[in-house]
Amino acid sequence: MSDDRLRREAEFHDHLYAHDRDARAATAKYYSVMQRCRDDYLRRISEDVAGKSLLEYGCGPGGHAAALAAAGASVVAIDISTEAIRRARKRLDPAVEVLEMNAEAMTFDNDTFDLVCGTGILHHLDLDKAFGEISRVLRPGGTAFFIEPLGHNPLINLYRRMTPSMRSDDEHPLMMNDFAVAERLFADVGLSFYNLTTLAAVPLRKTKLFDRANRALTRIDDTLMRVVPSSRRFAWNVLIELQTAR
Repeated sequence: MSDDRLRREAEFHDHLYAHDRDARAATAKYYSVMQRCRDDYLRRISEDVAGKSLLEYGCGPGGHAAALAAAGASVVAIDISTEAIRRARKRLDPAVEVLEMNAEAMTFDNDTFDLVCGTGILHHLDLDKAFGEISRVLRPGGTAFFIEPLGHNPLINLYRRMTPSMRSDDEHPLMMNDFAVAERLFADVGLSFYNLTTLAAVPLRKTKLFDRANRALTRIDDTLMRVVPSSRRFAWNVLIELQTAR
């Protein structure tokens, strides 16, 4: 990161974690439809982790580091935000090493980790630098998983423009051509898409109809994105799997 961008991102997230509870509450209602995406992510990062070395990349105030450590992994967690690191150290078991670090210029040796994972972090970064660093610190045959927002849906982009205070100045939801950067650095890049029509269930989140509506819309998403692959770019979220060569 440039010094200015680094400072802006750190300051934004320091404020977010320390003070801006209203902003987090405002977005929570939309995350109510993300459960399957989150479940799939947690299942993938938790598979056969005992004895492996893991990096939670952009851990915020704790992320999934505690669960991964409890599953037997050796876990390191990093974030650029001093406030996030303070909260993570307070929350996490001392067995998890928590470090304040720039994700675009990590200080780890090459081939350090078996797995790197993170949620909502890559779209804050310079992707050439971030993907390069992730590839560098992963061991041969290592894997990385990320949940990230996409930037093609015009309705979601309208909401983003209407709520600028909820986002940092430099974040950039991913575009499909961004994955070409990853394809140059990794042996395999897998993408799974979520939340195309399910956002329509958000107004029902406090009613008994929510679960039924969310399941029905999820089935519609699955069918539509299978039959019309071009619709995938309009999804809200993507689960990214990156594999290094063995």
